[in-house]
Amino acid sequence: MVDNNFNRTPQSERLHIALFGRRNAGKSSLINALTGQQTALVSDVPGTTTDPVMKSMEILPLGPCVLIDTAGFDDCGKVGDLRTERTREVIKQTDLAILVTDGSSLNDEVTWATLLKQANVPFVAVLNKVDLLEEVPSTLLEDMAKRLGCDVIPVSAINGTGLDLLRKTLAGLMPENEKQSLTGDLARPGDTVLLVMPQDPQAPKGRLILPQVQTLRDLMDKRCIAICCTTDDIDSTLAALKELPRLIITDSQVFDIVEKKKPEGSLLTSFSVLMAAHKGDIRFFVRSAMAIDRMTEQSRVLIAEACTHAPLAEDIGREKIPRMLRQRVGQGLTVDIVAGKDFPEDVTSYDLVIHCGGCMFNRKFMLSRVDQCRRQGTPMTNYGITIAHLKGILSKVSMP
Repeated sequence: MVDNNFNRTPQSERLHIALFGRRNAGKSSLINALTGQQTALVSDVPGTTTDPVMKSMEILPLGPCVLIDTAGFDDCGKVGDLRTERTREVIKQTDLAILVTDGSSLNDEVTWATLLKQANVPFVAVLNKVDLLEEVPSTLLEDMAKRLGCDVIPVSAINGTGLDLLRKTLAGLMPENEKQSLTGDLARPGDTVLLVMPQDPQAPKGRLILPQVQTLRDLMDKRCIAICCTTDDIDSTLAALKELPRLIITDSQVFDIVEKKKPEGSLLTSFSVLMAAHKGDIRFFVRSAMAIDRMTEQSRVLIAEACTHAPLAEDIGREKIPRMLRQRVGQGLTVDIVAGKDFPEDVTSYDLVIHCGGCMFNRKFMLSRVDQCRRQGTPMTNYGITIAHLKGILSKVSMP
């Protein structure tokens, strides 16, 4: 059986479109109308949608998307405040936003439009439920557009009015992917690429981890010749090749082993380094890794994982990297660990943040963390770059 990861676009690589609005503005109904399915629960009872709900869909002309239905930002009470905060958190991972309103009041909408602008999220406003109006005065749309600072599209989730225009407008707002290719200019069509993929306890049984799958697909799309092996088969694999590989991509944990066996003339990188460039700011990550050289036993490091898997023996983030850091700096080094979407609002107490490759996050979400660290003056790097620096071979690693 072929792994579903080969057949489906991972959620983290999909365009994230979030809908924001007051309770009963029609966000859930609009999602159902856009997808042509009963994707979201619809009810006349205010506050039916509580936590953010994500649904992966294919929507033309947008392509693979994740639609995010959020709780009303006018929710009230202690629980309502918690729901609103979760809605606010969604902005960090939003590529495009739809601000849904029935036009009755725009005070809250103006506030949230400002939040979206501050987060550099492109958005469009929707005047929903126009099927209930005899006509939509152009002056109303002009006034709304002026106050919100964006296009306003009259839409009816009931009869479909304006849906095609909404899809077209969203397509026009789509951010250009700065890294169309995971391997960038490191691999060209026709190149032979060797992938060194040790199958340790962290790899799912019978499957490949997501960065390996995504890299293979990227190389296939480029019409490269991809050859895979494990660490102990590097020598025999290289000997079997008629020509040396232009590029070798390895698991960061065996960087030093592969570097010693790498033929002169072949480029070397890792899956984690590729993800660093694909998801984050690799130049910032490389500069930040130098903070390791300034650390003492009184320093503090935060390690952040995108996954929430149960840690296994010799986990790279929870055990291997902390051990390597303490061997360099001293056993008194403080290392804190967070996983999933848990991340401190204030990271100023840390001398360095070390993040995983972020294959489970979309680029927008990862960059929100990069921007936070940069604003708060805290260096941030990732697993692969950290390991390469600690092993003294970062200067020999090729960056996309």
